[in-house]
Amino acid sequence: MEQMLLTNAILIFLALLVLGVVGWAIPVRLWIEAISADVKVGIGSLVGMRLRKVSPPAVVRPLITATKAGLDLNTNALEAHYLAGGRVDRVVGALISADKANIELTFNQAAAIDLAGRDVFEAVQVSVNPKVINTPKVAAMAKDGIQLIAVARVTVRANINRLVGGAGEETILARVGEGIVSTIGSADSHKAVLENPDNISKTVLSKGLDSGTAFEILSIDIADVDVGKNIGAELQTDQAEADKRVAQARAEERRAMAVATEQEMKARVQEMKAEVVKAEAQVPLALADAFRSGNLGVMDFVKYRNVEADTDMRKAIAGTDEDGPGSTPQGS
Repeated sequence: MEQMLLTNAILIFLALLVLGVVGWAIPVRLWIEAISADVKVGIGSLVGMRLRKVSPPAVVRPLITATKAGLDLNTNALEAHYLAGGRVDRVVGALISADKANIELTFNQAAAIDLAGRDVFEAVQVSVNPKVINTPKVAAMAKDGIQLIAVARVTVRANINRLVGGAGEETILARVGEGIVSTIGSADSHKAVLENPDNISKTVLSKGLDSGTAFEILSIDIADVDVGKNIGAELQTDQAEADKRVAQARAEERRAMAVATEQEMKARVQEMKAEVVKAEAQVPLALADAFRSGNLGVMDFVKYRNVEADTDMRKAIAGTDEDGPGSTPQGS
């Protein structure tokens, strides 16, 4: 009796196990959904998806949506895209949106865009409904030295054919900013830019900034233009300050050279005075030698002394003695 109960329990367990495996391998509910939607998906295909580690709902439900929208897709293509790491639901949604908007988009294109890392469904939406991108504040200086700060709104539409390999929004913003700087910088006056800010958008738009990008620029509108700093005046002030420092340095150099020259001249004067004193010290010796040799007589010496006294008197009257110019003679 106990052996029969054990056998029945084992059989019930095996039956439940088989039913569980069959229920997991064959999503009956999903298969009924596909049949009711007139989508031909066999039981064998669903089991094969399980064995290939493909989620049947991720493939079958987008296929049902595409069939109801009138698109002709097959499970093999959707399953291959799923195995490649793509998002099947986004691709099918993009194909349906493109079909309703009369935009030419094939499954291979949509799958390639999705695998490239772009949101293909959003790209189709942007292609139908253009997107507005606000640029950051762009500062530029006109030729008169006045800084202008501009903000632009760029209206773009996705270019389906260039989504794979095309540059993104960052490139659009960089090119628009570069065009704004170039246009303002070429203006003779900041007033001309403030009077006609639409000239900026016209000039920038004519440069074909959307070349090589995944978008098509429809319009560039200047949202705001503010007056910034007077950079020209600041540069002139800085240049004047630099020139002043250079002039001060050169003046200091000339003053130092003049002081050095003065010191050199004073040293030479002192040397000359020393030589004069040394020469004057030799005069008495020369007179004594002249007396001994008989070349100088008493009357000659008296005349010499008279001339010397007359010279001292003239120096005292002229004020050119050692006391300095304009000094008063001693004893007067």
